[in-house]
Amino acid sequence: MSLPIYRYGKGRTAPWWILLLCGLVGAVAACSEKKDSKKPAAAAPPTAVVVATVEQKTVPVFMDLVARIDAKKTVELRARVAGYLEEQQFQEGRSVKKGQVLYVIDRKPYEAKVASAKAQLGMAKAQVEQAIASLDKARKDVARLTPLAKEQAVPQQDLDSALAQELTARADLSQAEANVDKARADLVQSELDLSYCTITAPIDGLIGRSLVNPGNLVGQNESTLLNTVSLEDPMWVSFSIPEAEYLRFARRGREDRSSSPADMELILADDSVYPHKGRSVMADRTLDIQTATFSVVAEFPNPDQLLRPNQFARVRFPAEQIENAVLVPQRAVMEQQSAKVVYTLTPENKVALRTVTPGETFEDRVIVKKGLEKGERVIVEGQLKVRPGMIVSPKDKPLTEEPKAR
Repeated sequence: MSLPIYRYGKGRTAPWWILLLCGLVGAVAACSEKKDSKKPAAAAPPTAVVVATVEQKTVPVFMDLVARIDAKKTVELRARVAGYLEEQQFQEGRSVKKGQVLYVIDRKPYEAKVASAKAQLGMAKAQVEQAIASLDKARKDVARLTPLAKEQAVPQQDLDSALAQELTARADLSQAEANVDKARADLVQSELDLSYCTITAPIDGLIGRSLVNPGNLVGQNESTLLNTVSLEDPMWVSFSIPEAEYLRFARRGREDRSSSPADMELILADDSVYPHKGRSVMADRTLDIQTATFSVVAEFPNPDQLLRPNQFARVRFPAEQIENAVLVPQRAVMEQQSAKVVYTLTPENKVALRTVTPGETFEDRVIVKKGLEKGERVIVEGQLKVRPGMIVSPKDKPLTEEPKAR
């Protein structure tokens, strides 16, 4: 970089030492300007955190248990007669009505059996009529020969033959009447077998997928399972309750016999709450010695057919009432070296670390059995940015919801 040349006049320049002196004066002025521009840095603002106030009130404690949904009533559809499956008159996986025709088995062999049974019954009735006529003739012969035999007008052998004929006619009539009863029973059985060829829905409910397609032989040496129909509304929900909880409920029920069974909630697999409440309807007779639990069944309405058999869910119900429970948001409780801790604030907004003993949960809060008191403030957001002894700026709204500074 070349130094500037100052001209005094036409063709004259300043000496080099004047130029050097001017450069030194400019450098000193620049350093003075930089020194004057350095000012003390402003103190950093306190760290912002979100706090909540510790509450104290009486709350119910809820129990969540894994449950399985099942139909209150389930009926298996089986082929009760042998034959080829001809028709399927329903849509699989849809609702059916009681008495609705579902399957039809080939009826022709059974219609023939019914016709044959009717013919046998007619023949048996004709035999009865013939036996009655024979008995009537034998009775008349006995009545005619009896006085004649007393007067010895006819041989005694004729009377004895007439009496024997009467006894034979009576036996023939009894046999004929028995044949009528048998033929009538065969007809009833044949008509019953014919009726089994048409399989109808035994209840209103939901039918599943067919296990046998039309064209297959069914009912041969076994009652072939065709399908299953289950009642849709209401549904049963089964779950197991630990023995200790059962004892607690039993004692509480003895103390307050006027209380009715508590409403139950159903939490579905997607964590949504089923809109209808349920109530317990029965408990198993004995304790399961392998799991030390009692099996309990609750009944839930199912008007929208949302619940299906073999679904899994969680059943929730109030287990007990806790008086004057100390409550803090679940977000405030952290784990540190196998201990549960919370960050609290003093009146001067100074951070303090507190070890607590948490208990059951209530909604989005935790019941603290030991370590906190009503009215204290705890940090629920921003714990990772603080340490004990720091002064912070408490907020009562989530930091993520605050408008960003421009």
